[in-house]
Amino acid sequence: MTQQDKPKLWTAGYINVCIANFLMACSFNLLMPSIPLYITEQLGVAQSKTGIVLSSYTIALLFVRPFSGYIVDLYSRKKVLLVSFICYVGIFFGYFWATTVLLLIFVRFLHGIMWGMCSVSTNTLAIDLVPAERRAEGAGFAGTFMNVAMAVGPFIAIHIYQEQGFNTLIAYAIGMGILGIIAVSLIKAPVRPKVRNREKISFDRFFLLPAWAIFLNQLLPCFAWGSIGSFVAQYGKHIGIPNSGIFFLFFAAGIIASRVFSGRLVDKGYIHHVNVVAMATVSVSFFAFSILHGLYAFCLTGLFIGLGFGMMLPAMLIIYVNMASNNKRGTANSTYLLGFDVGCSAGMFAGGFITGAWTFETLYIISSCLCLISIFIYVFISKPAFDKKRLR
Repeated sequence: MTQQDKPKLWTAGYINVCIANFLMACSFNLLMPSIPLYITEQLGVAQSKTGIVLSSYTIALLFVRPFSGYIVDLYSRKKVLLVSFICYVGIFFGYFWATTVLLLIFVRFLHGIMWGMCSVSTNTLAIDLVPAERRAEGAGFAGTFMNVAMAVGPFIAIHIYQEQGFNTLIAYAIGMGILGIIAVSLIKAPVRPKVRNREKISFDRFFLLPAWAIFLNQLLPCFAWGSIGSFVAQYGKHIGIPNSGIFFLFFAAGIIASRVFSGRLVDKGYIHHVNVVAMATVSVSFFAFSILHGLYAFCLTGLFIGLGFGMMLPAMLIIYVNMASNNKRGTANSTYLLGFDVGCSAGMFAGGFITGAWTFETLYIISSCLCLISIFIYVFISKPAFDKKRLR
C-alpha cells in the first residue's frame, strides 16, 4: 500500500479527541509537581509523607479503571467521555477549599475516579476513529498528545506556581478543562450497534486476562515515569538547576521525536524491537540522570527519557489492543491505563519515602534498575505470551 493509498488519519473527529486528550492530561498534570511543593512549603508536611498525598488517587483508580473499560464498551463512548469530563473539571474547584492534608487526599480521590473514566474513554474513542491499517500510528499520536501534556503541564505548573500561586494554577486547570469539554462536544463518534444480548459479567470484562504478563512488565518502567513528574522539580533544586521546569520541555521534545518513526515501525511488525530499545534507552538515561549533575546533562537525559517512553508506551497499548477482541477494546485500554497508573503511583508513593530516607539520586538509580529488569521480563515472559495469545 503506497502513501497515497493509505486511509486518512487526521479526520476532524480524531483531531478533536487528540485535543481533548491533551487538555485533559495537561490540566491534571499541572498538579503533579506543584502539589509536593504546596504541601511541603505551605502545609508543612514532611517530605517522607508527600507520596501518600500524591498517590491517593491510585486507590480510586484501582476501583474505577476496570469498571470504566466495561462501561465504555457497553455505552456510547462519546457520552461517557462528555459526562465524566464535565465532572472531572468540576472537581478542580475542590482544591480551593482543600487546605488540609485530609481534604487534599479526599479531592485527589474524587479526581482519580473521573480521571480514570476520562482517560479510558478518550483512548478508546481515538482507536475507534482511526483506520485499522494505521492503528499503531493513530494510537501513538493520540497517546503522544497525552504524554506531551504530561511533560508540558509540569513545566507550565512550576512557572505559574512560583509566580502566581497555587490557586491561580487551579484556575488555569479549570480553563483548560472547559476547552477540553468543548472539543469533546465537537467529536462525531462512529455509530456503534446497540448491545442486545449482554454478555455474562466475568472478571475478563474488567481486566484483559490474556495480557497479565504485559501488565506486570509495564509496572516497572511506569514506576520510573512516576518518579519524574512528582520529584524532578525538587531534584532540580537539590542539584542547583535554576529553572528545573526546562527538563519537561526536553522530555516533551523526546516524546514528539519518537513519533517520527516508532508508530510506523510498530505497524510494520517491529513492535518487540521498539519496546526493547525503548526500555534500554530509558534505563541508561535514568542512570545518567542520577549521576550527572549539570544543566546540559539535566536537559539531555530528559530528552532521551522522553524518547524512550514515547516509543514504549504507544507500543505497549497496541500490544493490549492486539490481544483483545473488538468488543473488549475498552477493557484493553483500561487494563493498559491501570498498569500505567499503578506503576506511576508506586513511583510517587515509594519516591516520597526514598527521597525522605535517602536521596533523589537513589530514587533514579532504582528507576534505572527497574527499567533494566523490565527488558529481561519482556524478552523471556511478555514477548512469548503476546506471540502466543495475540488475535491480530
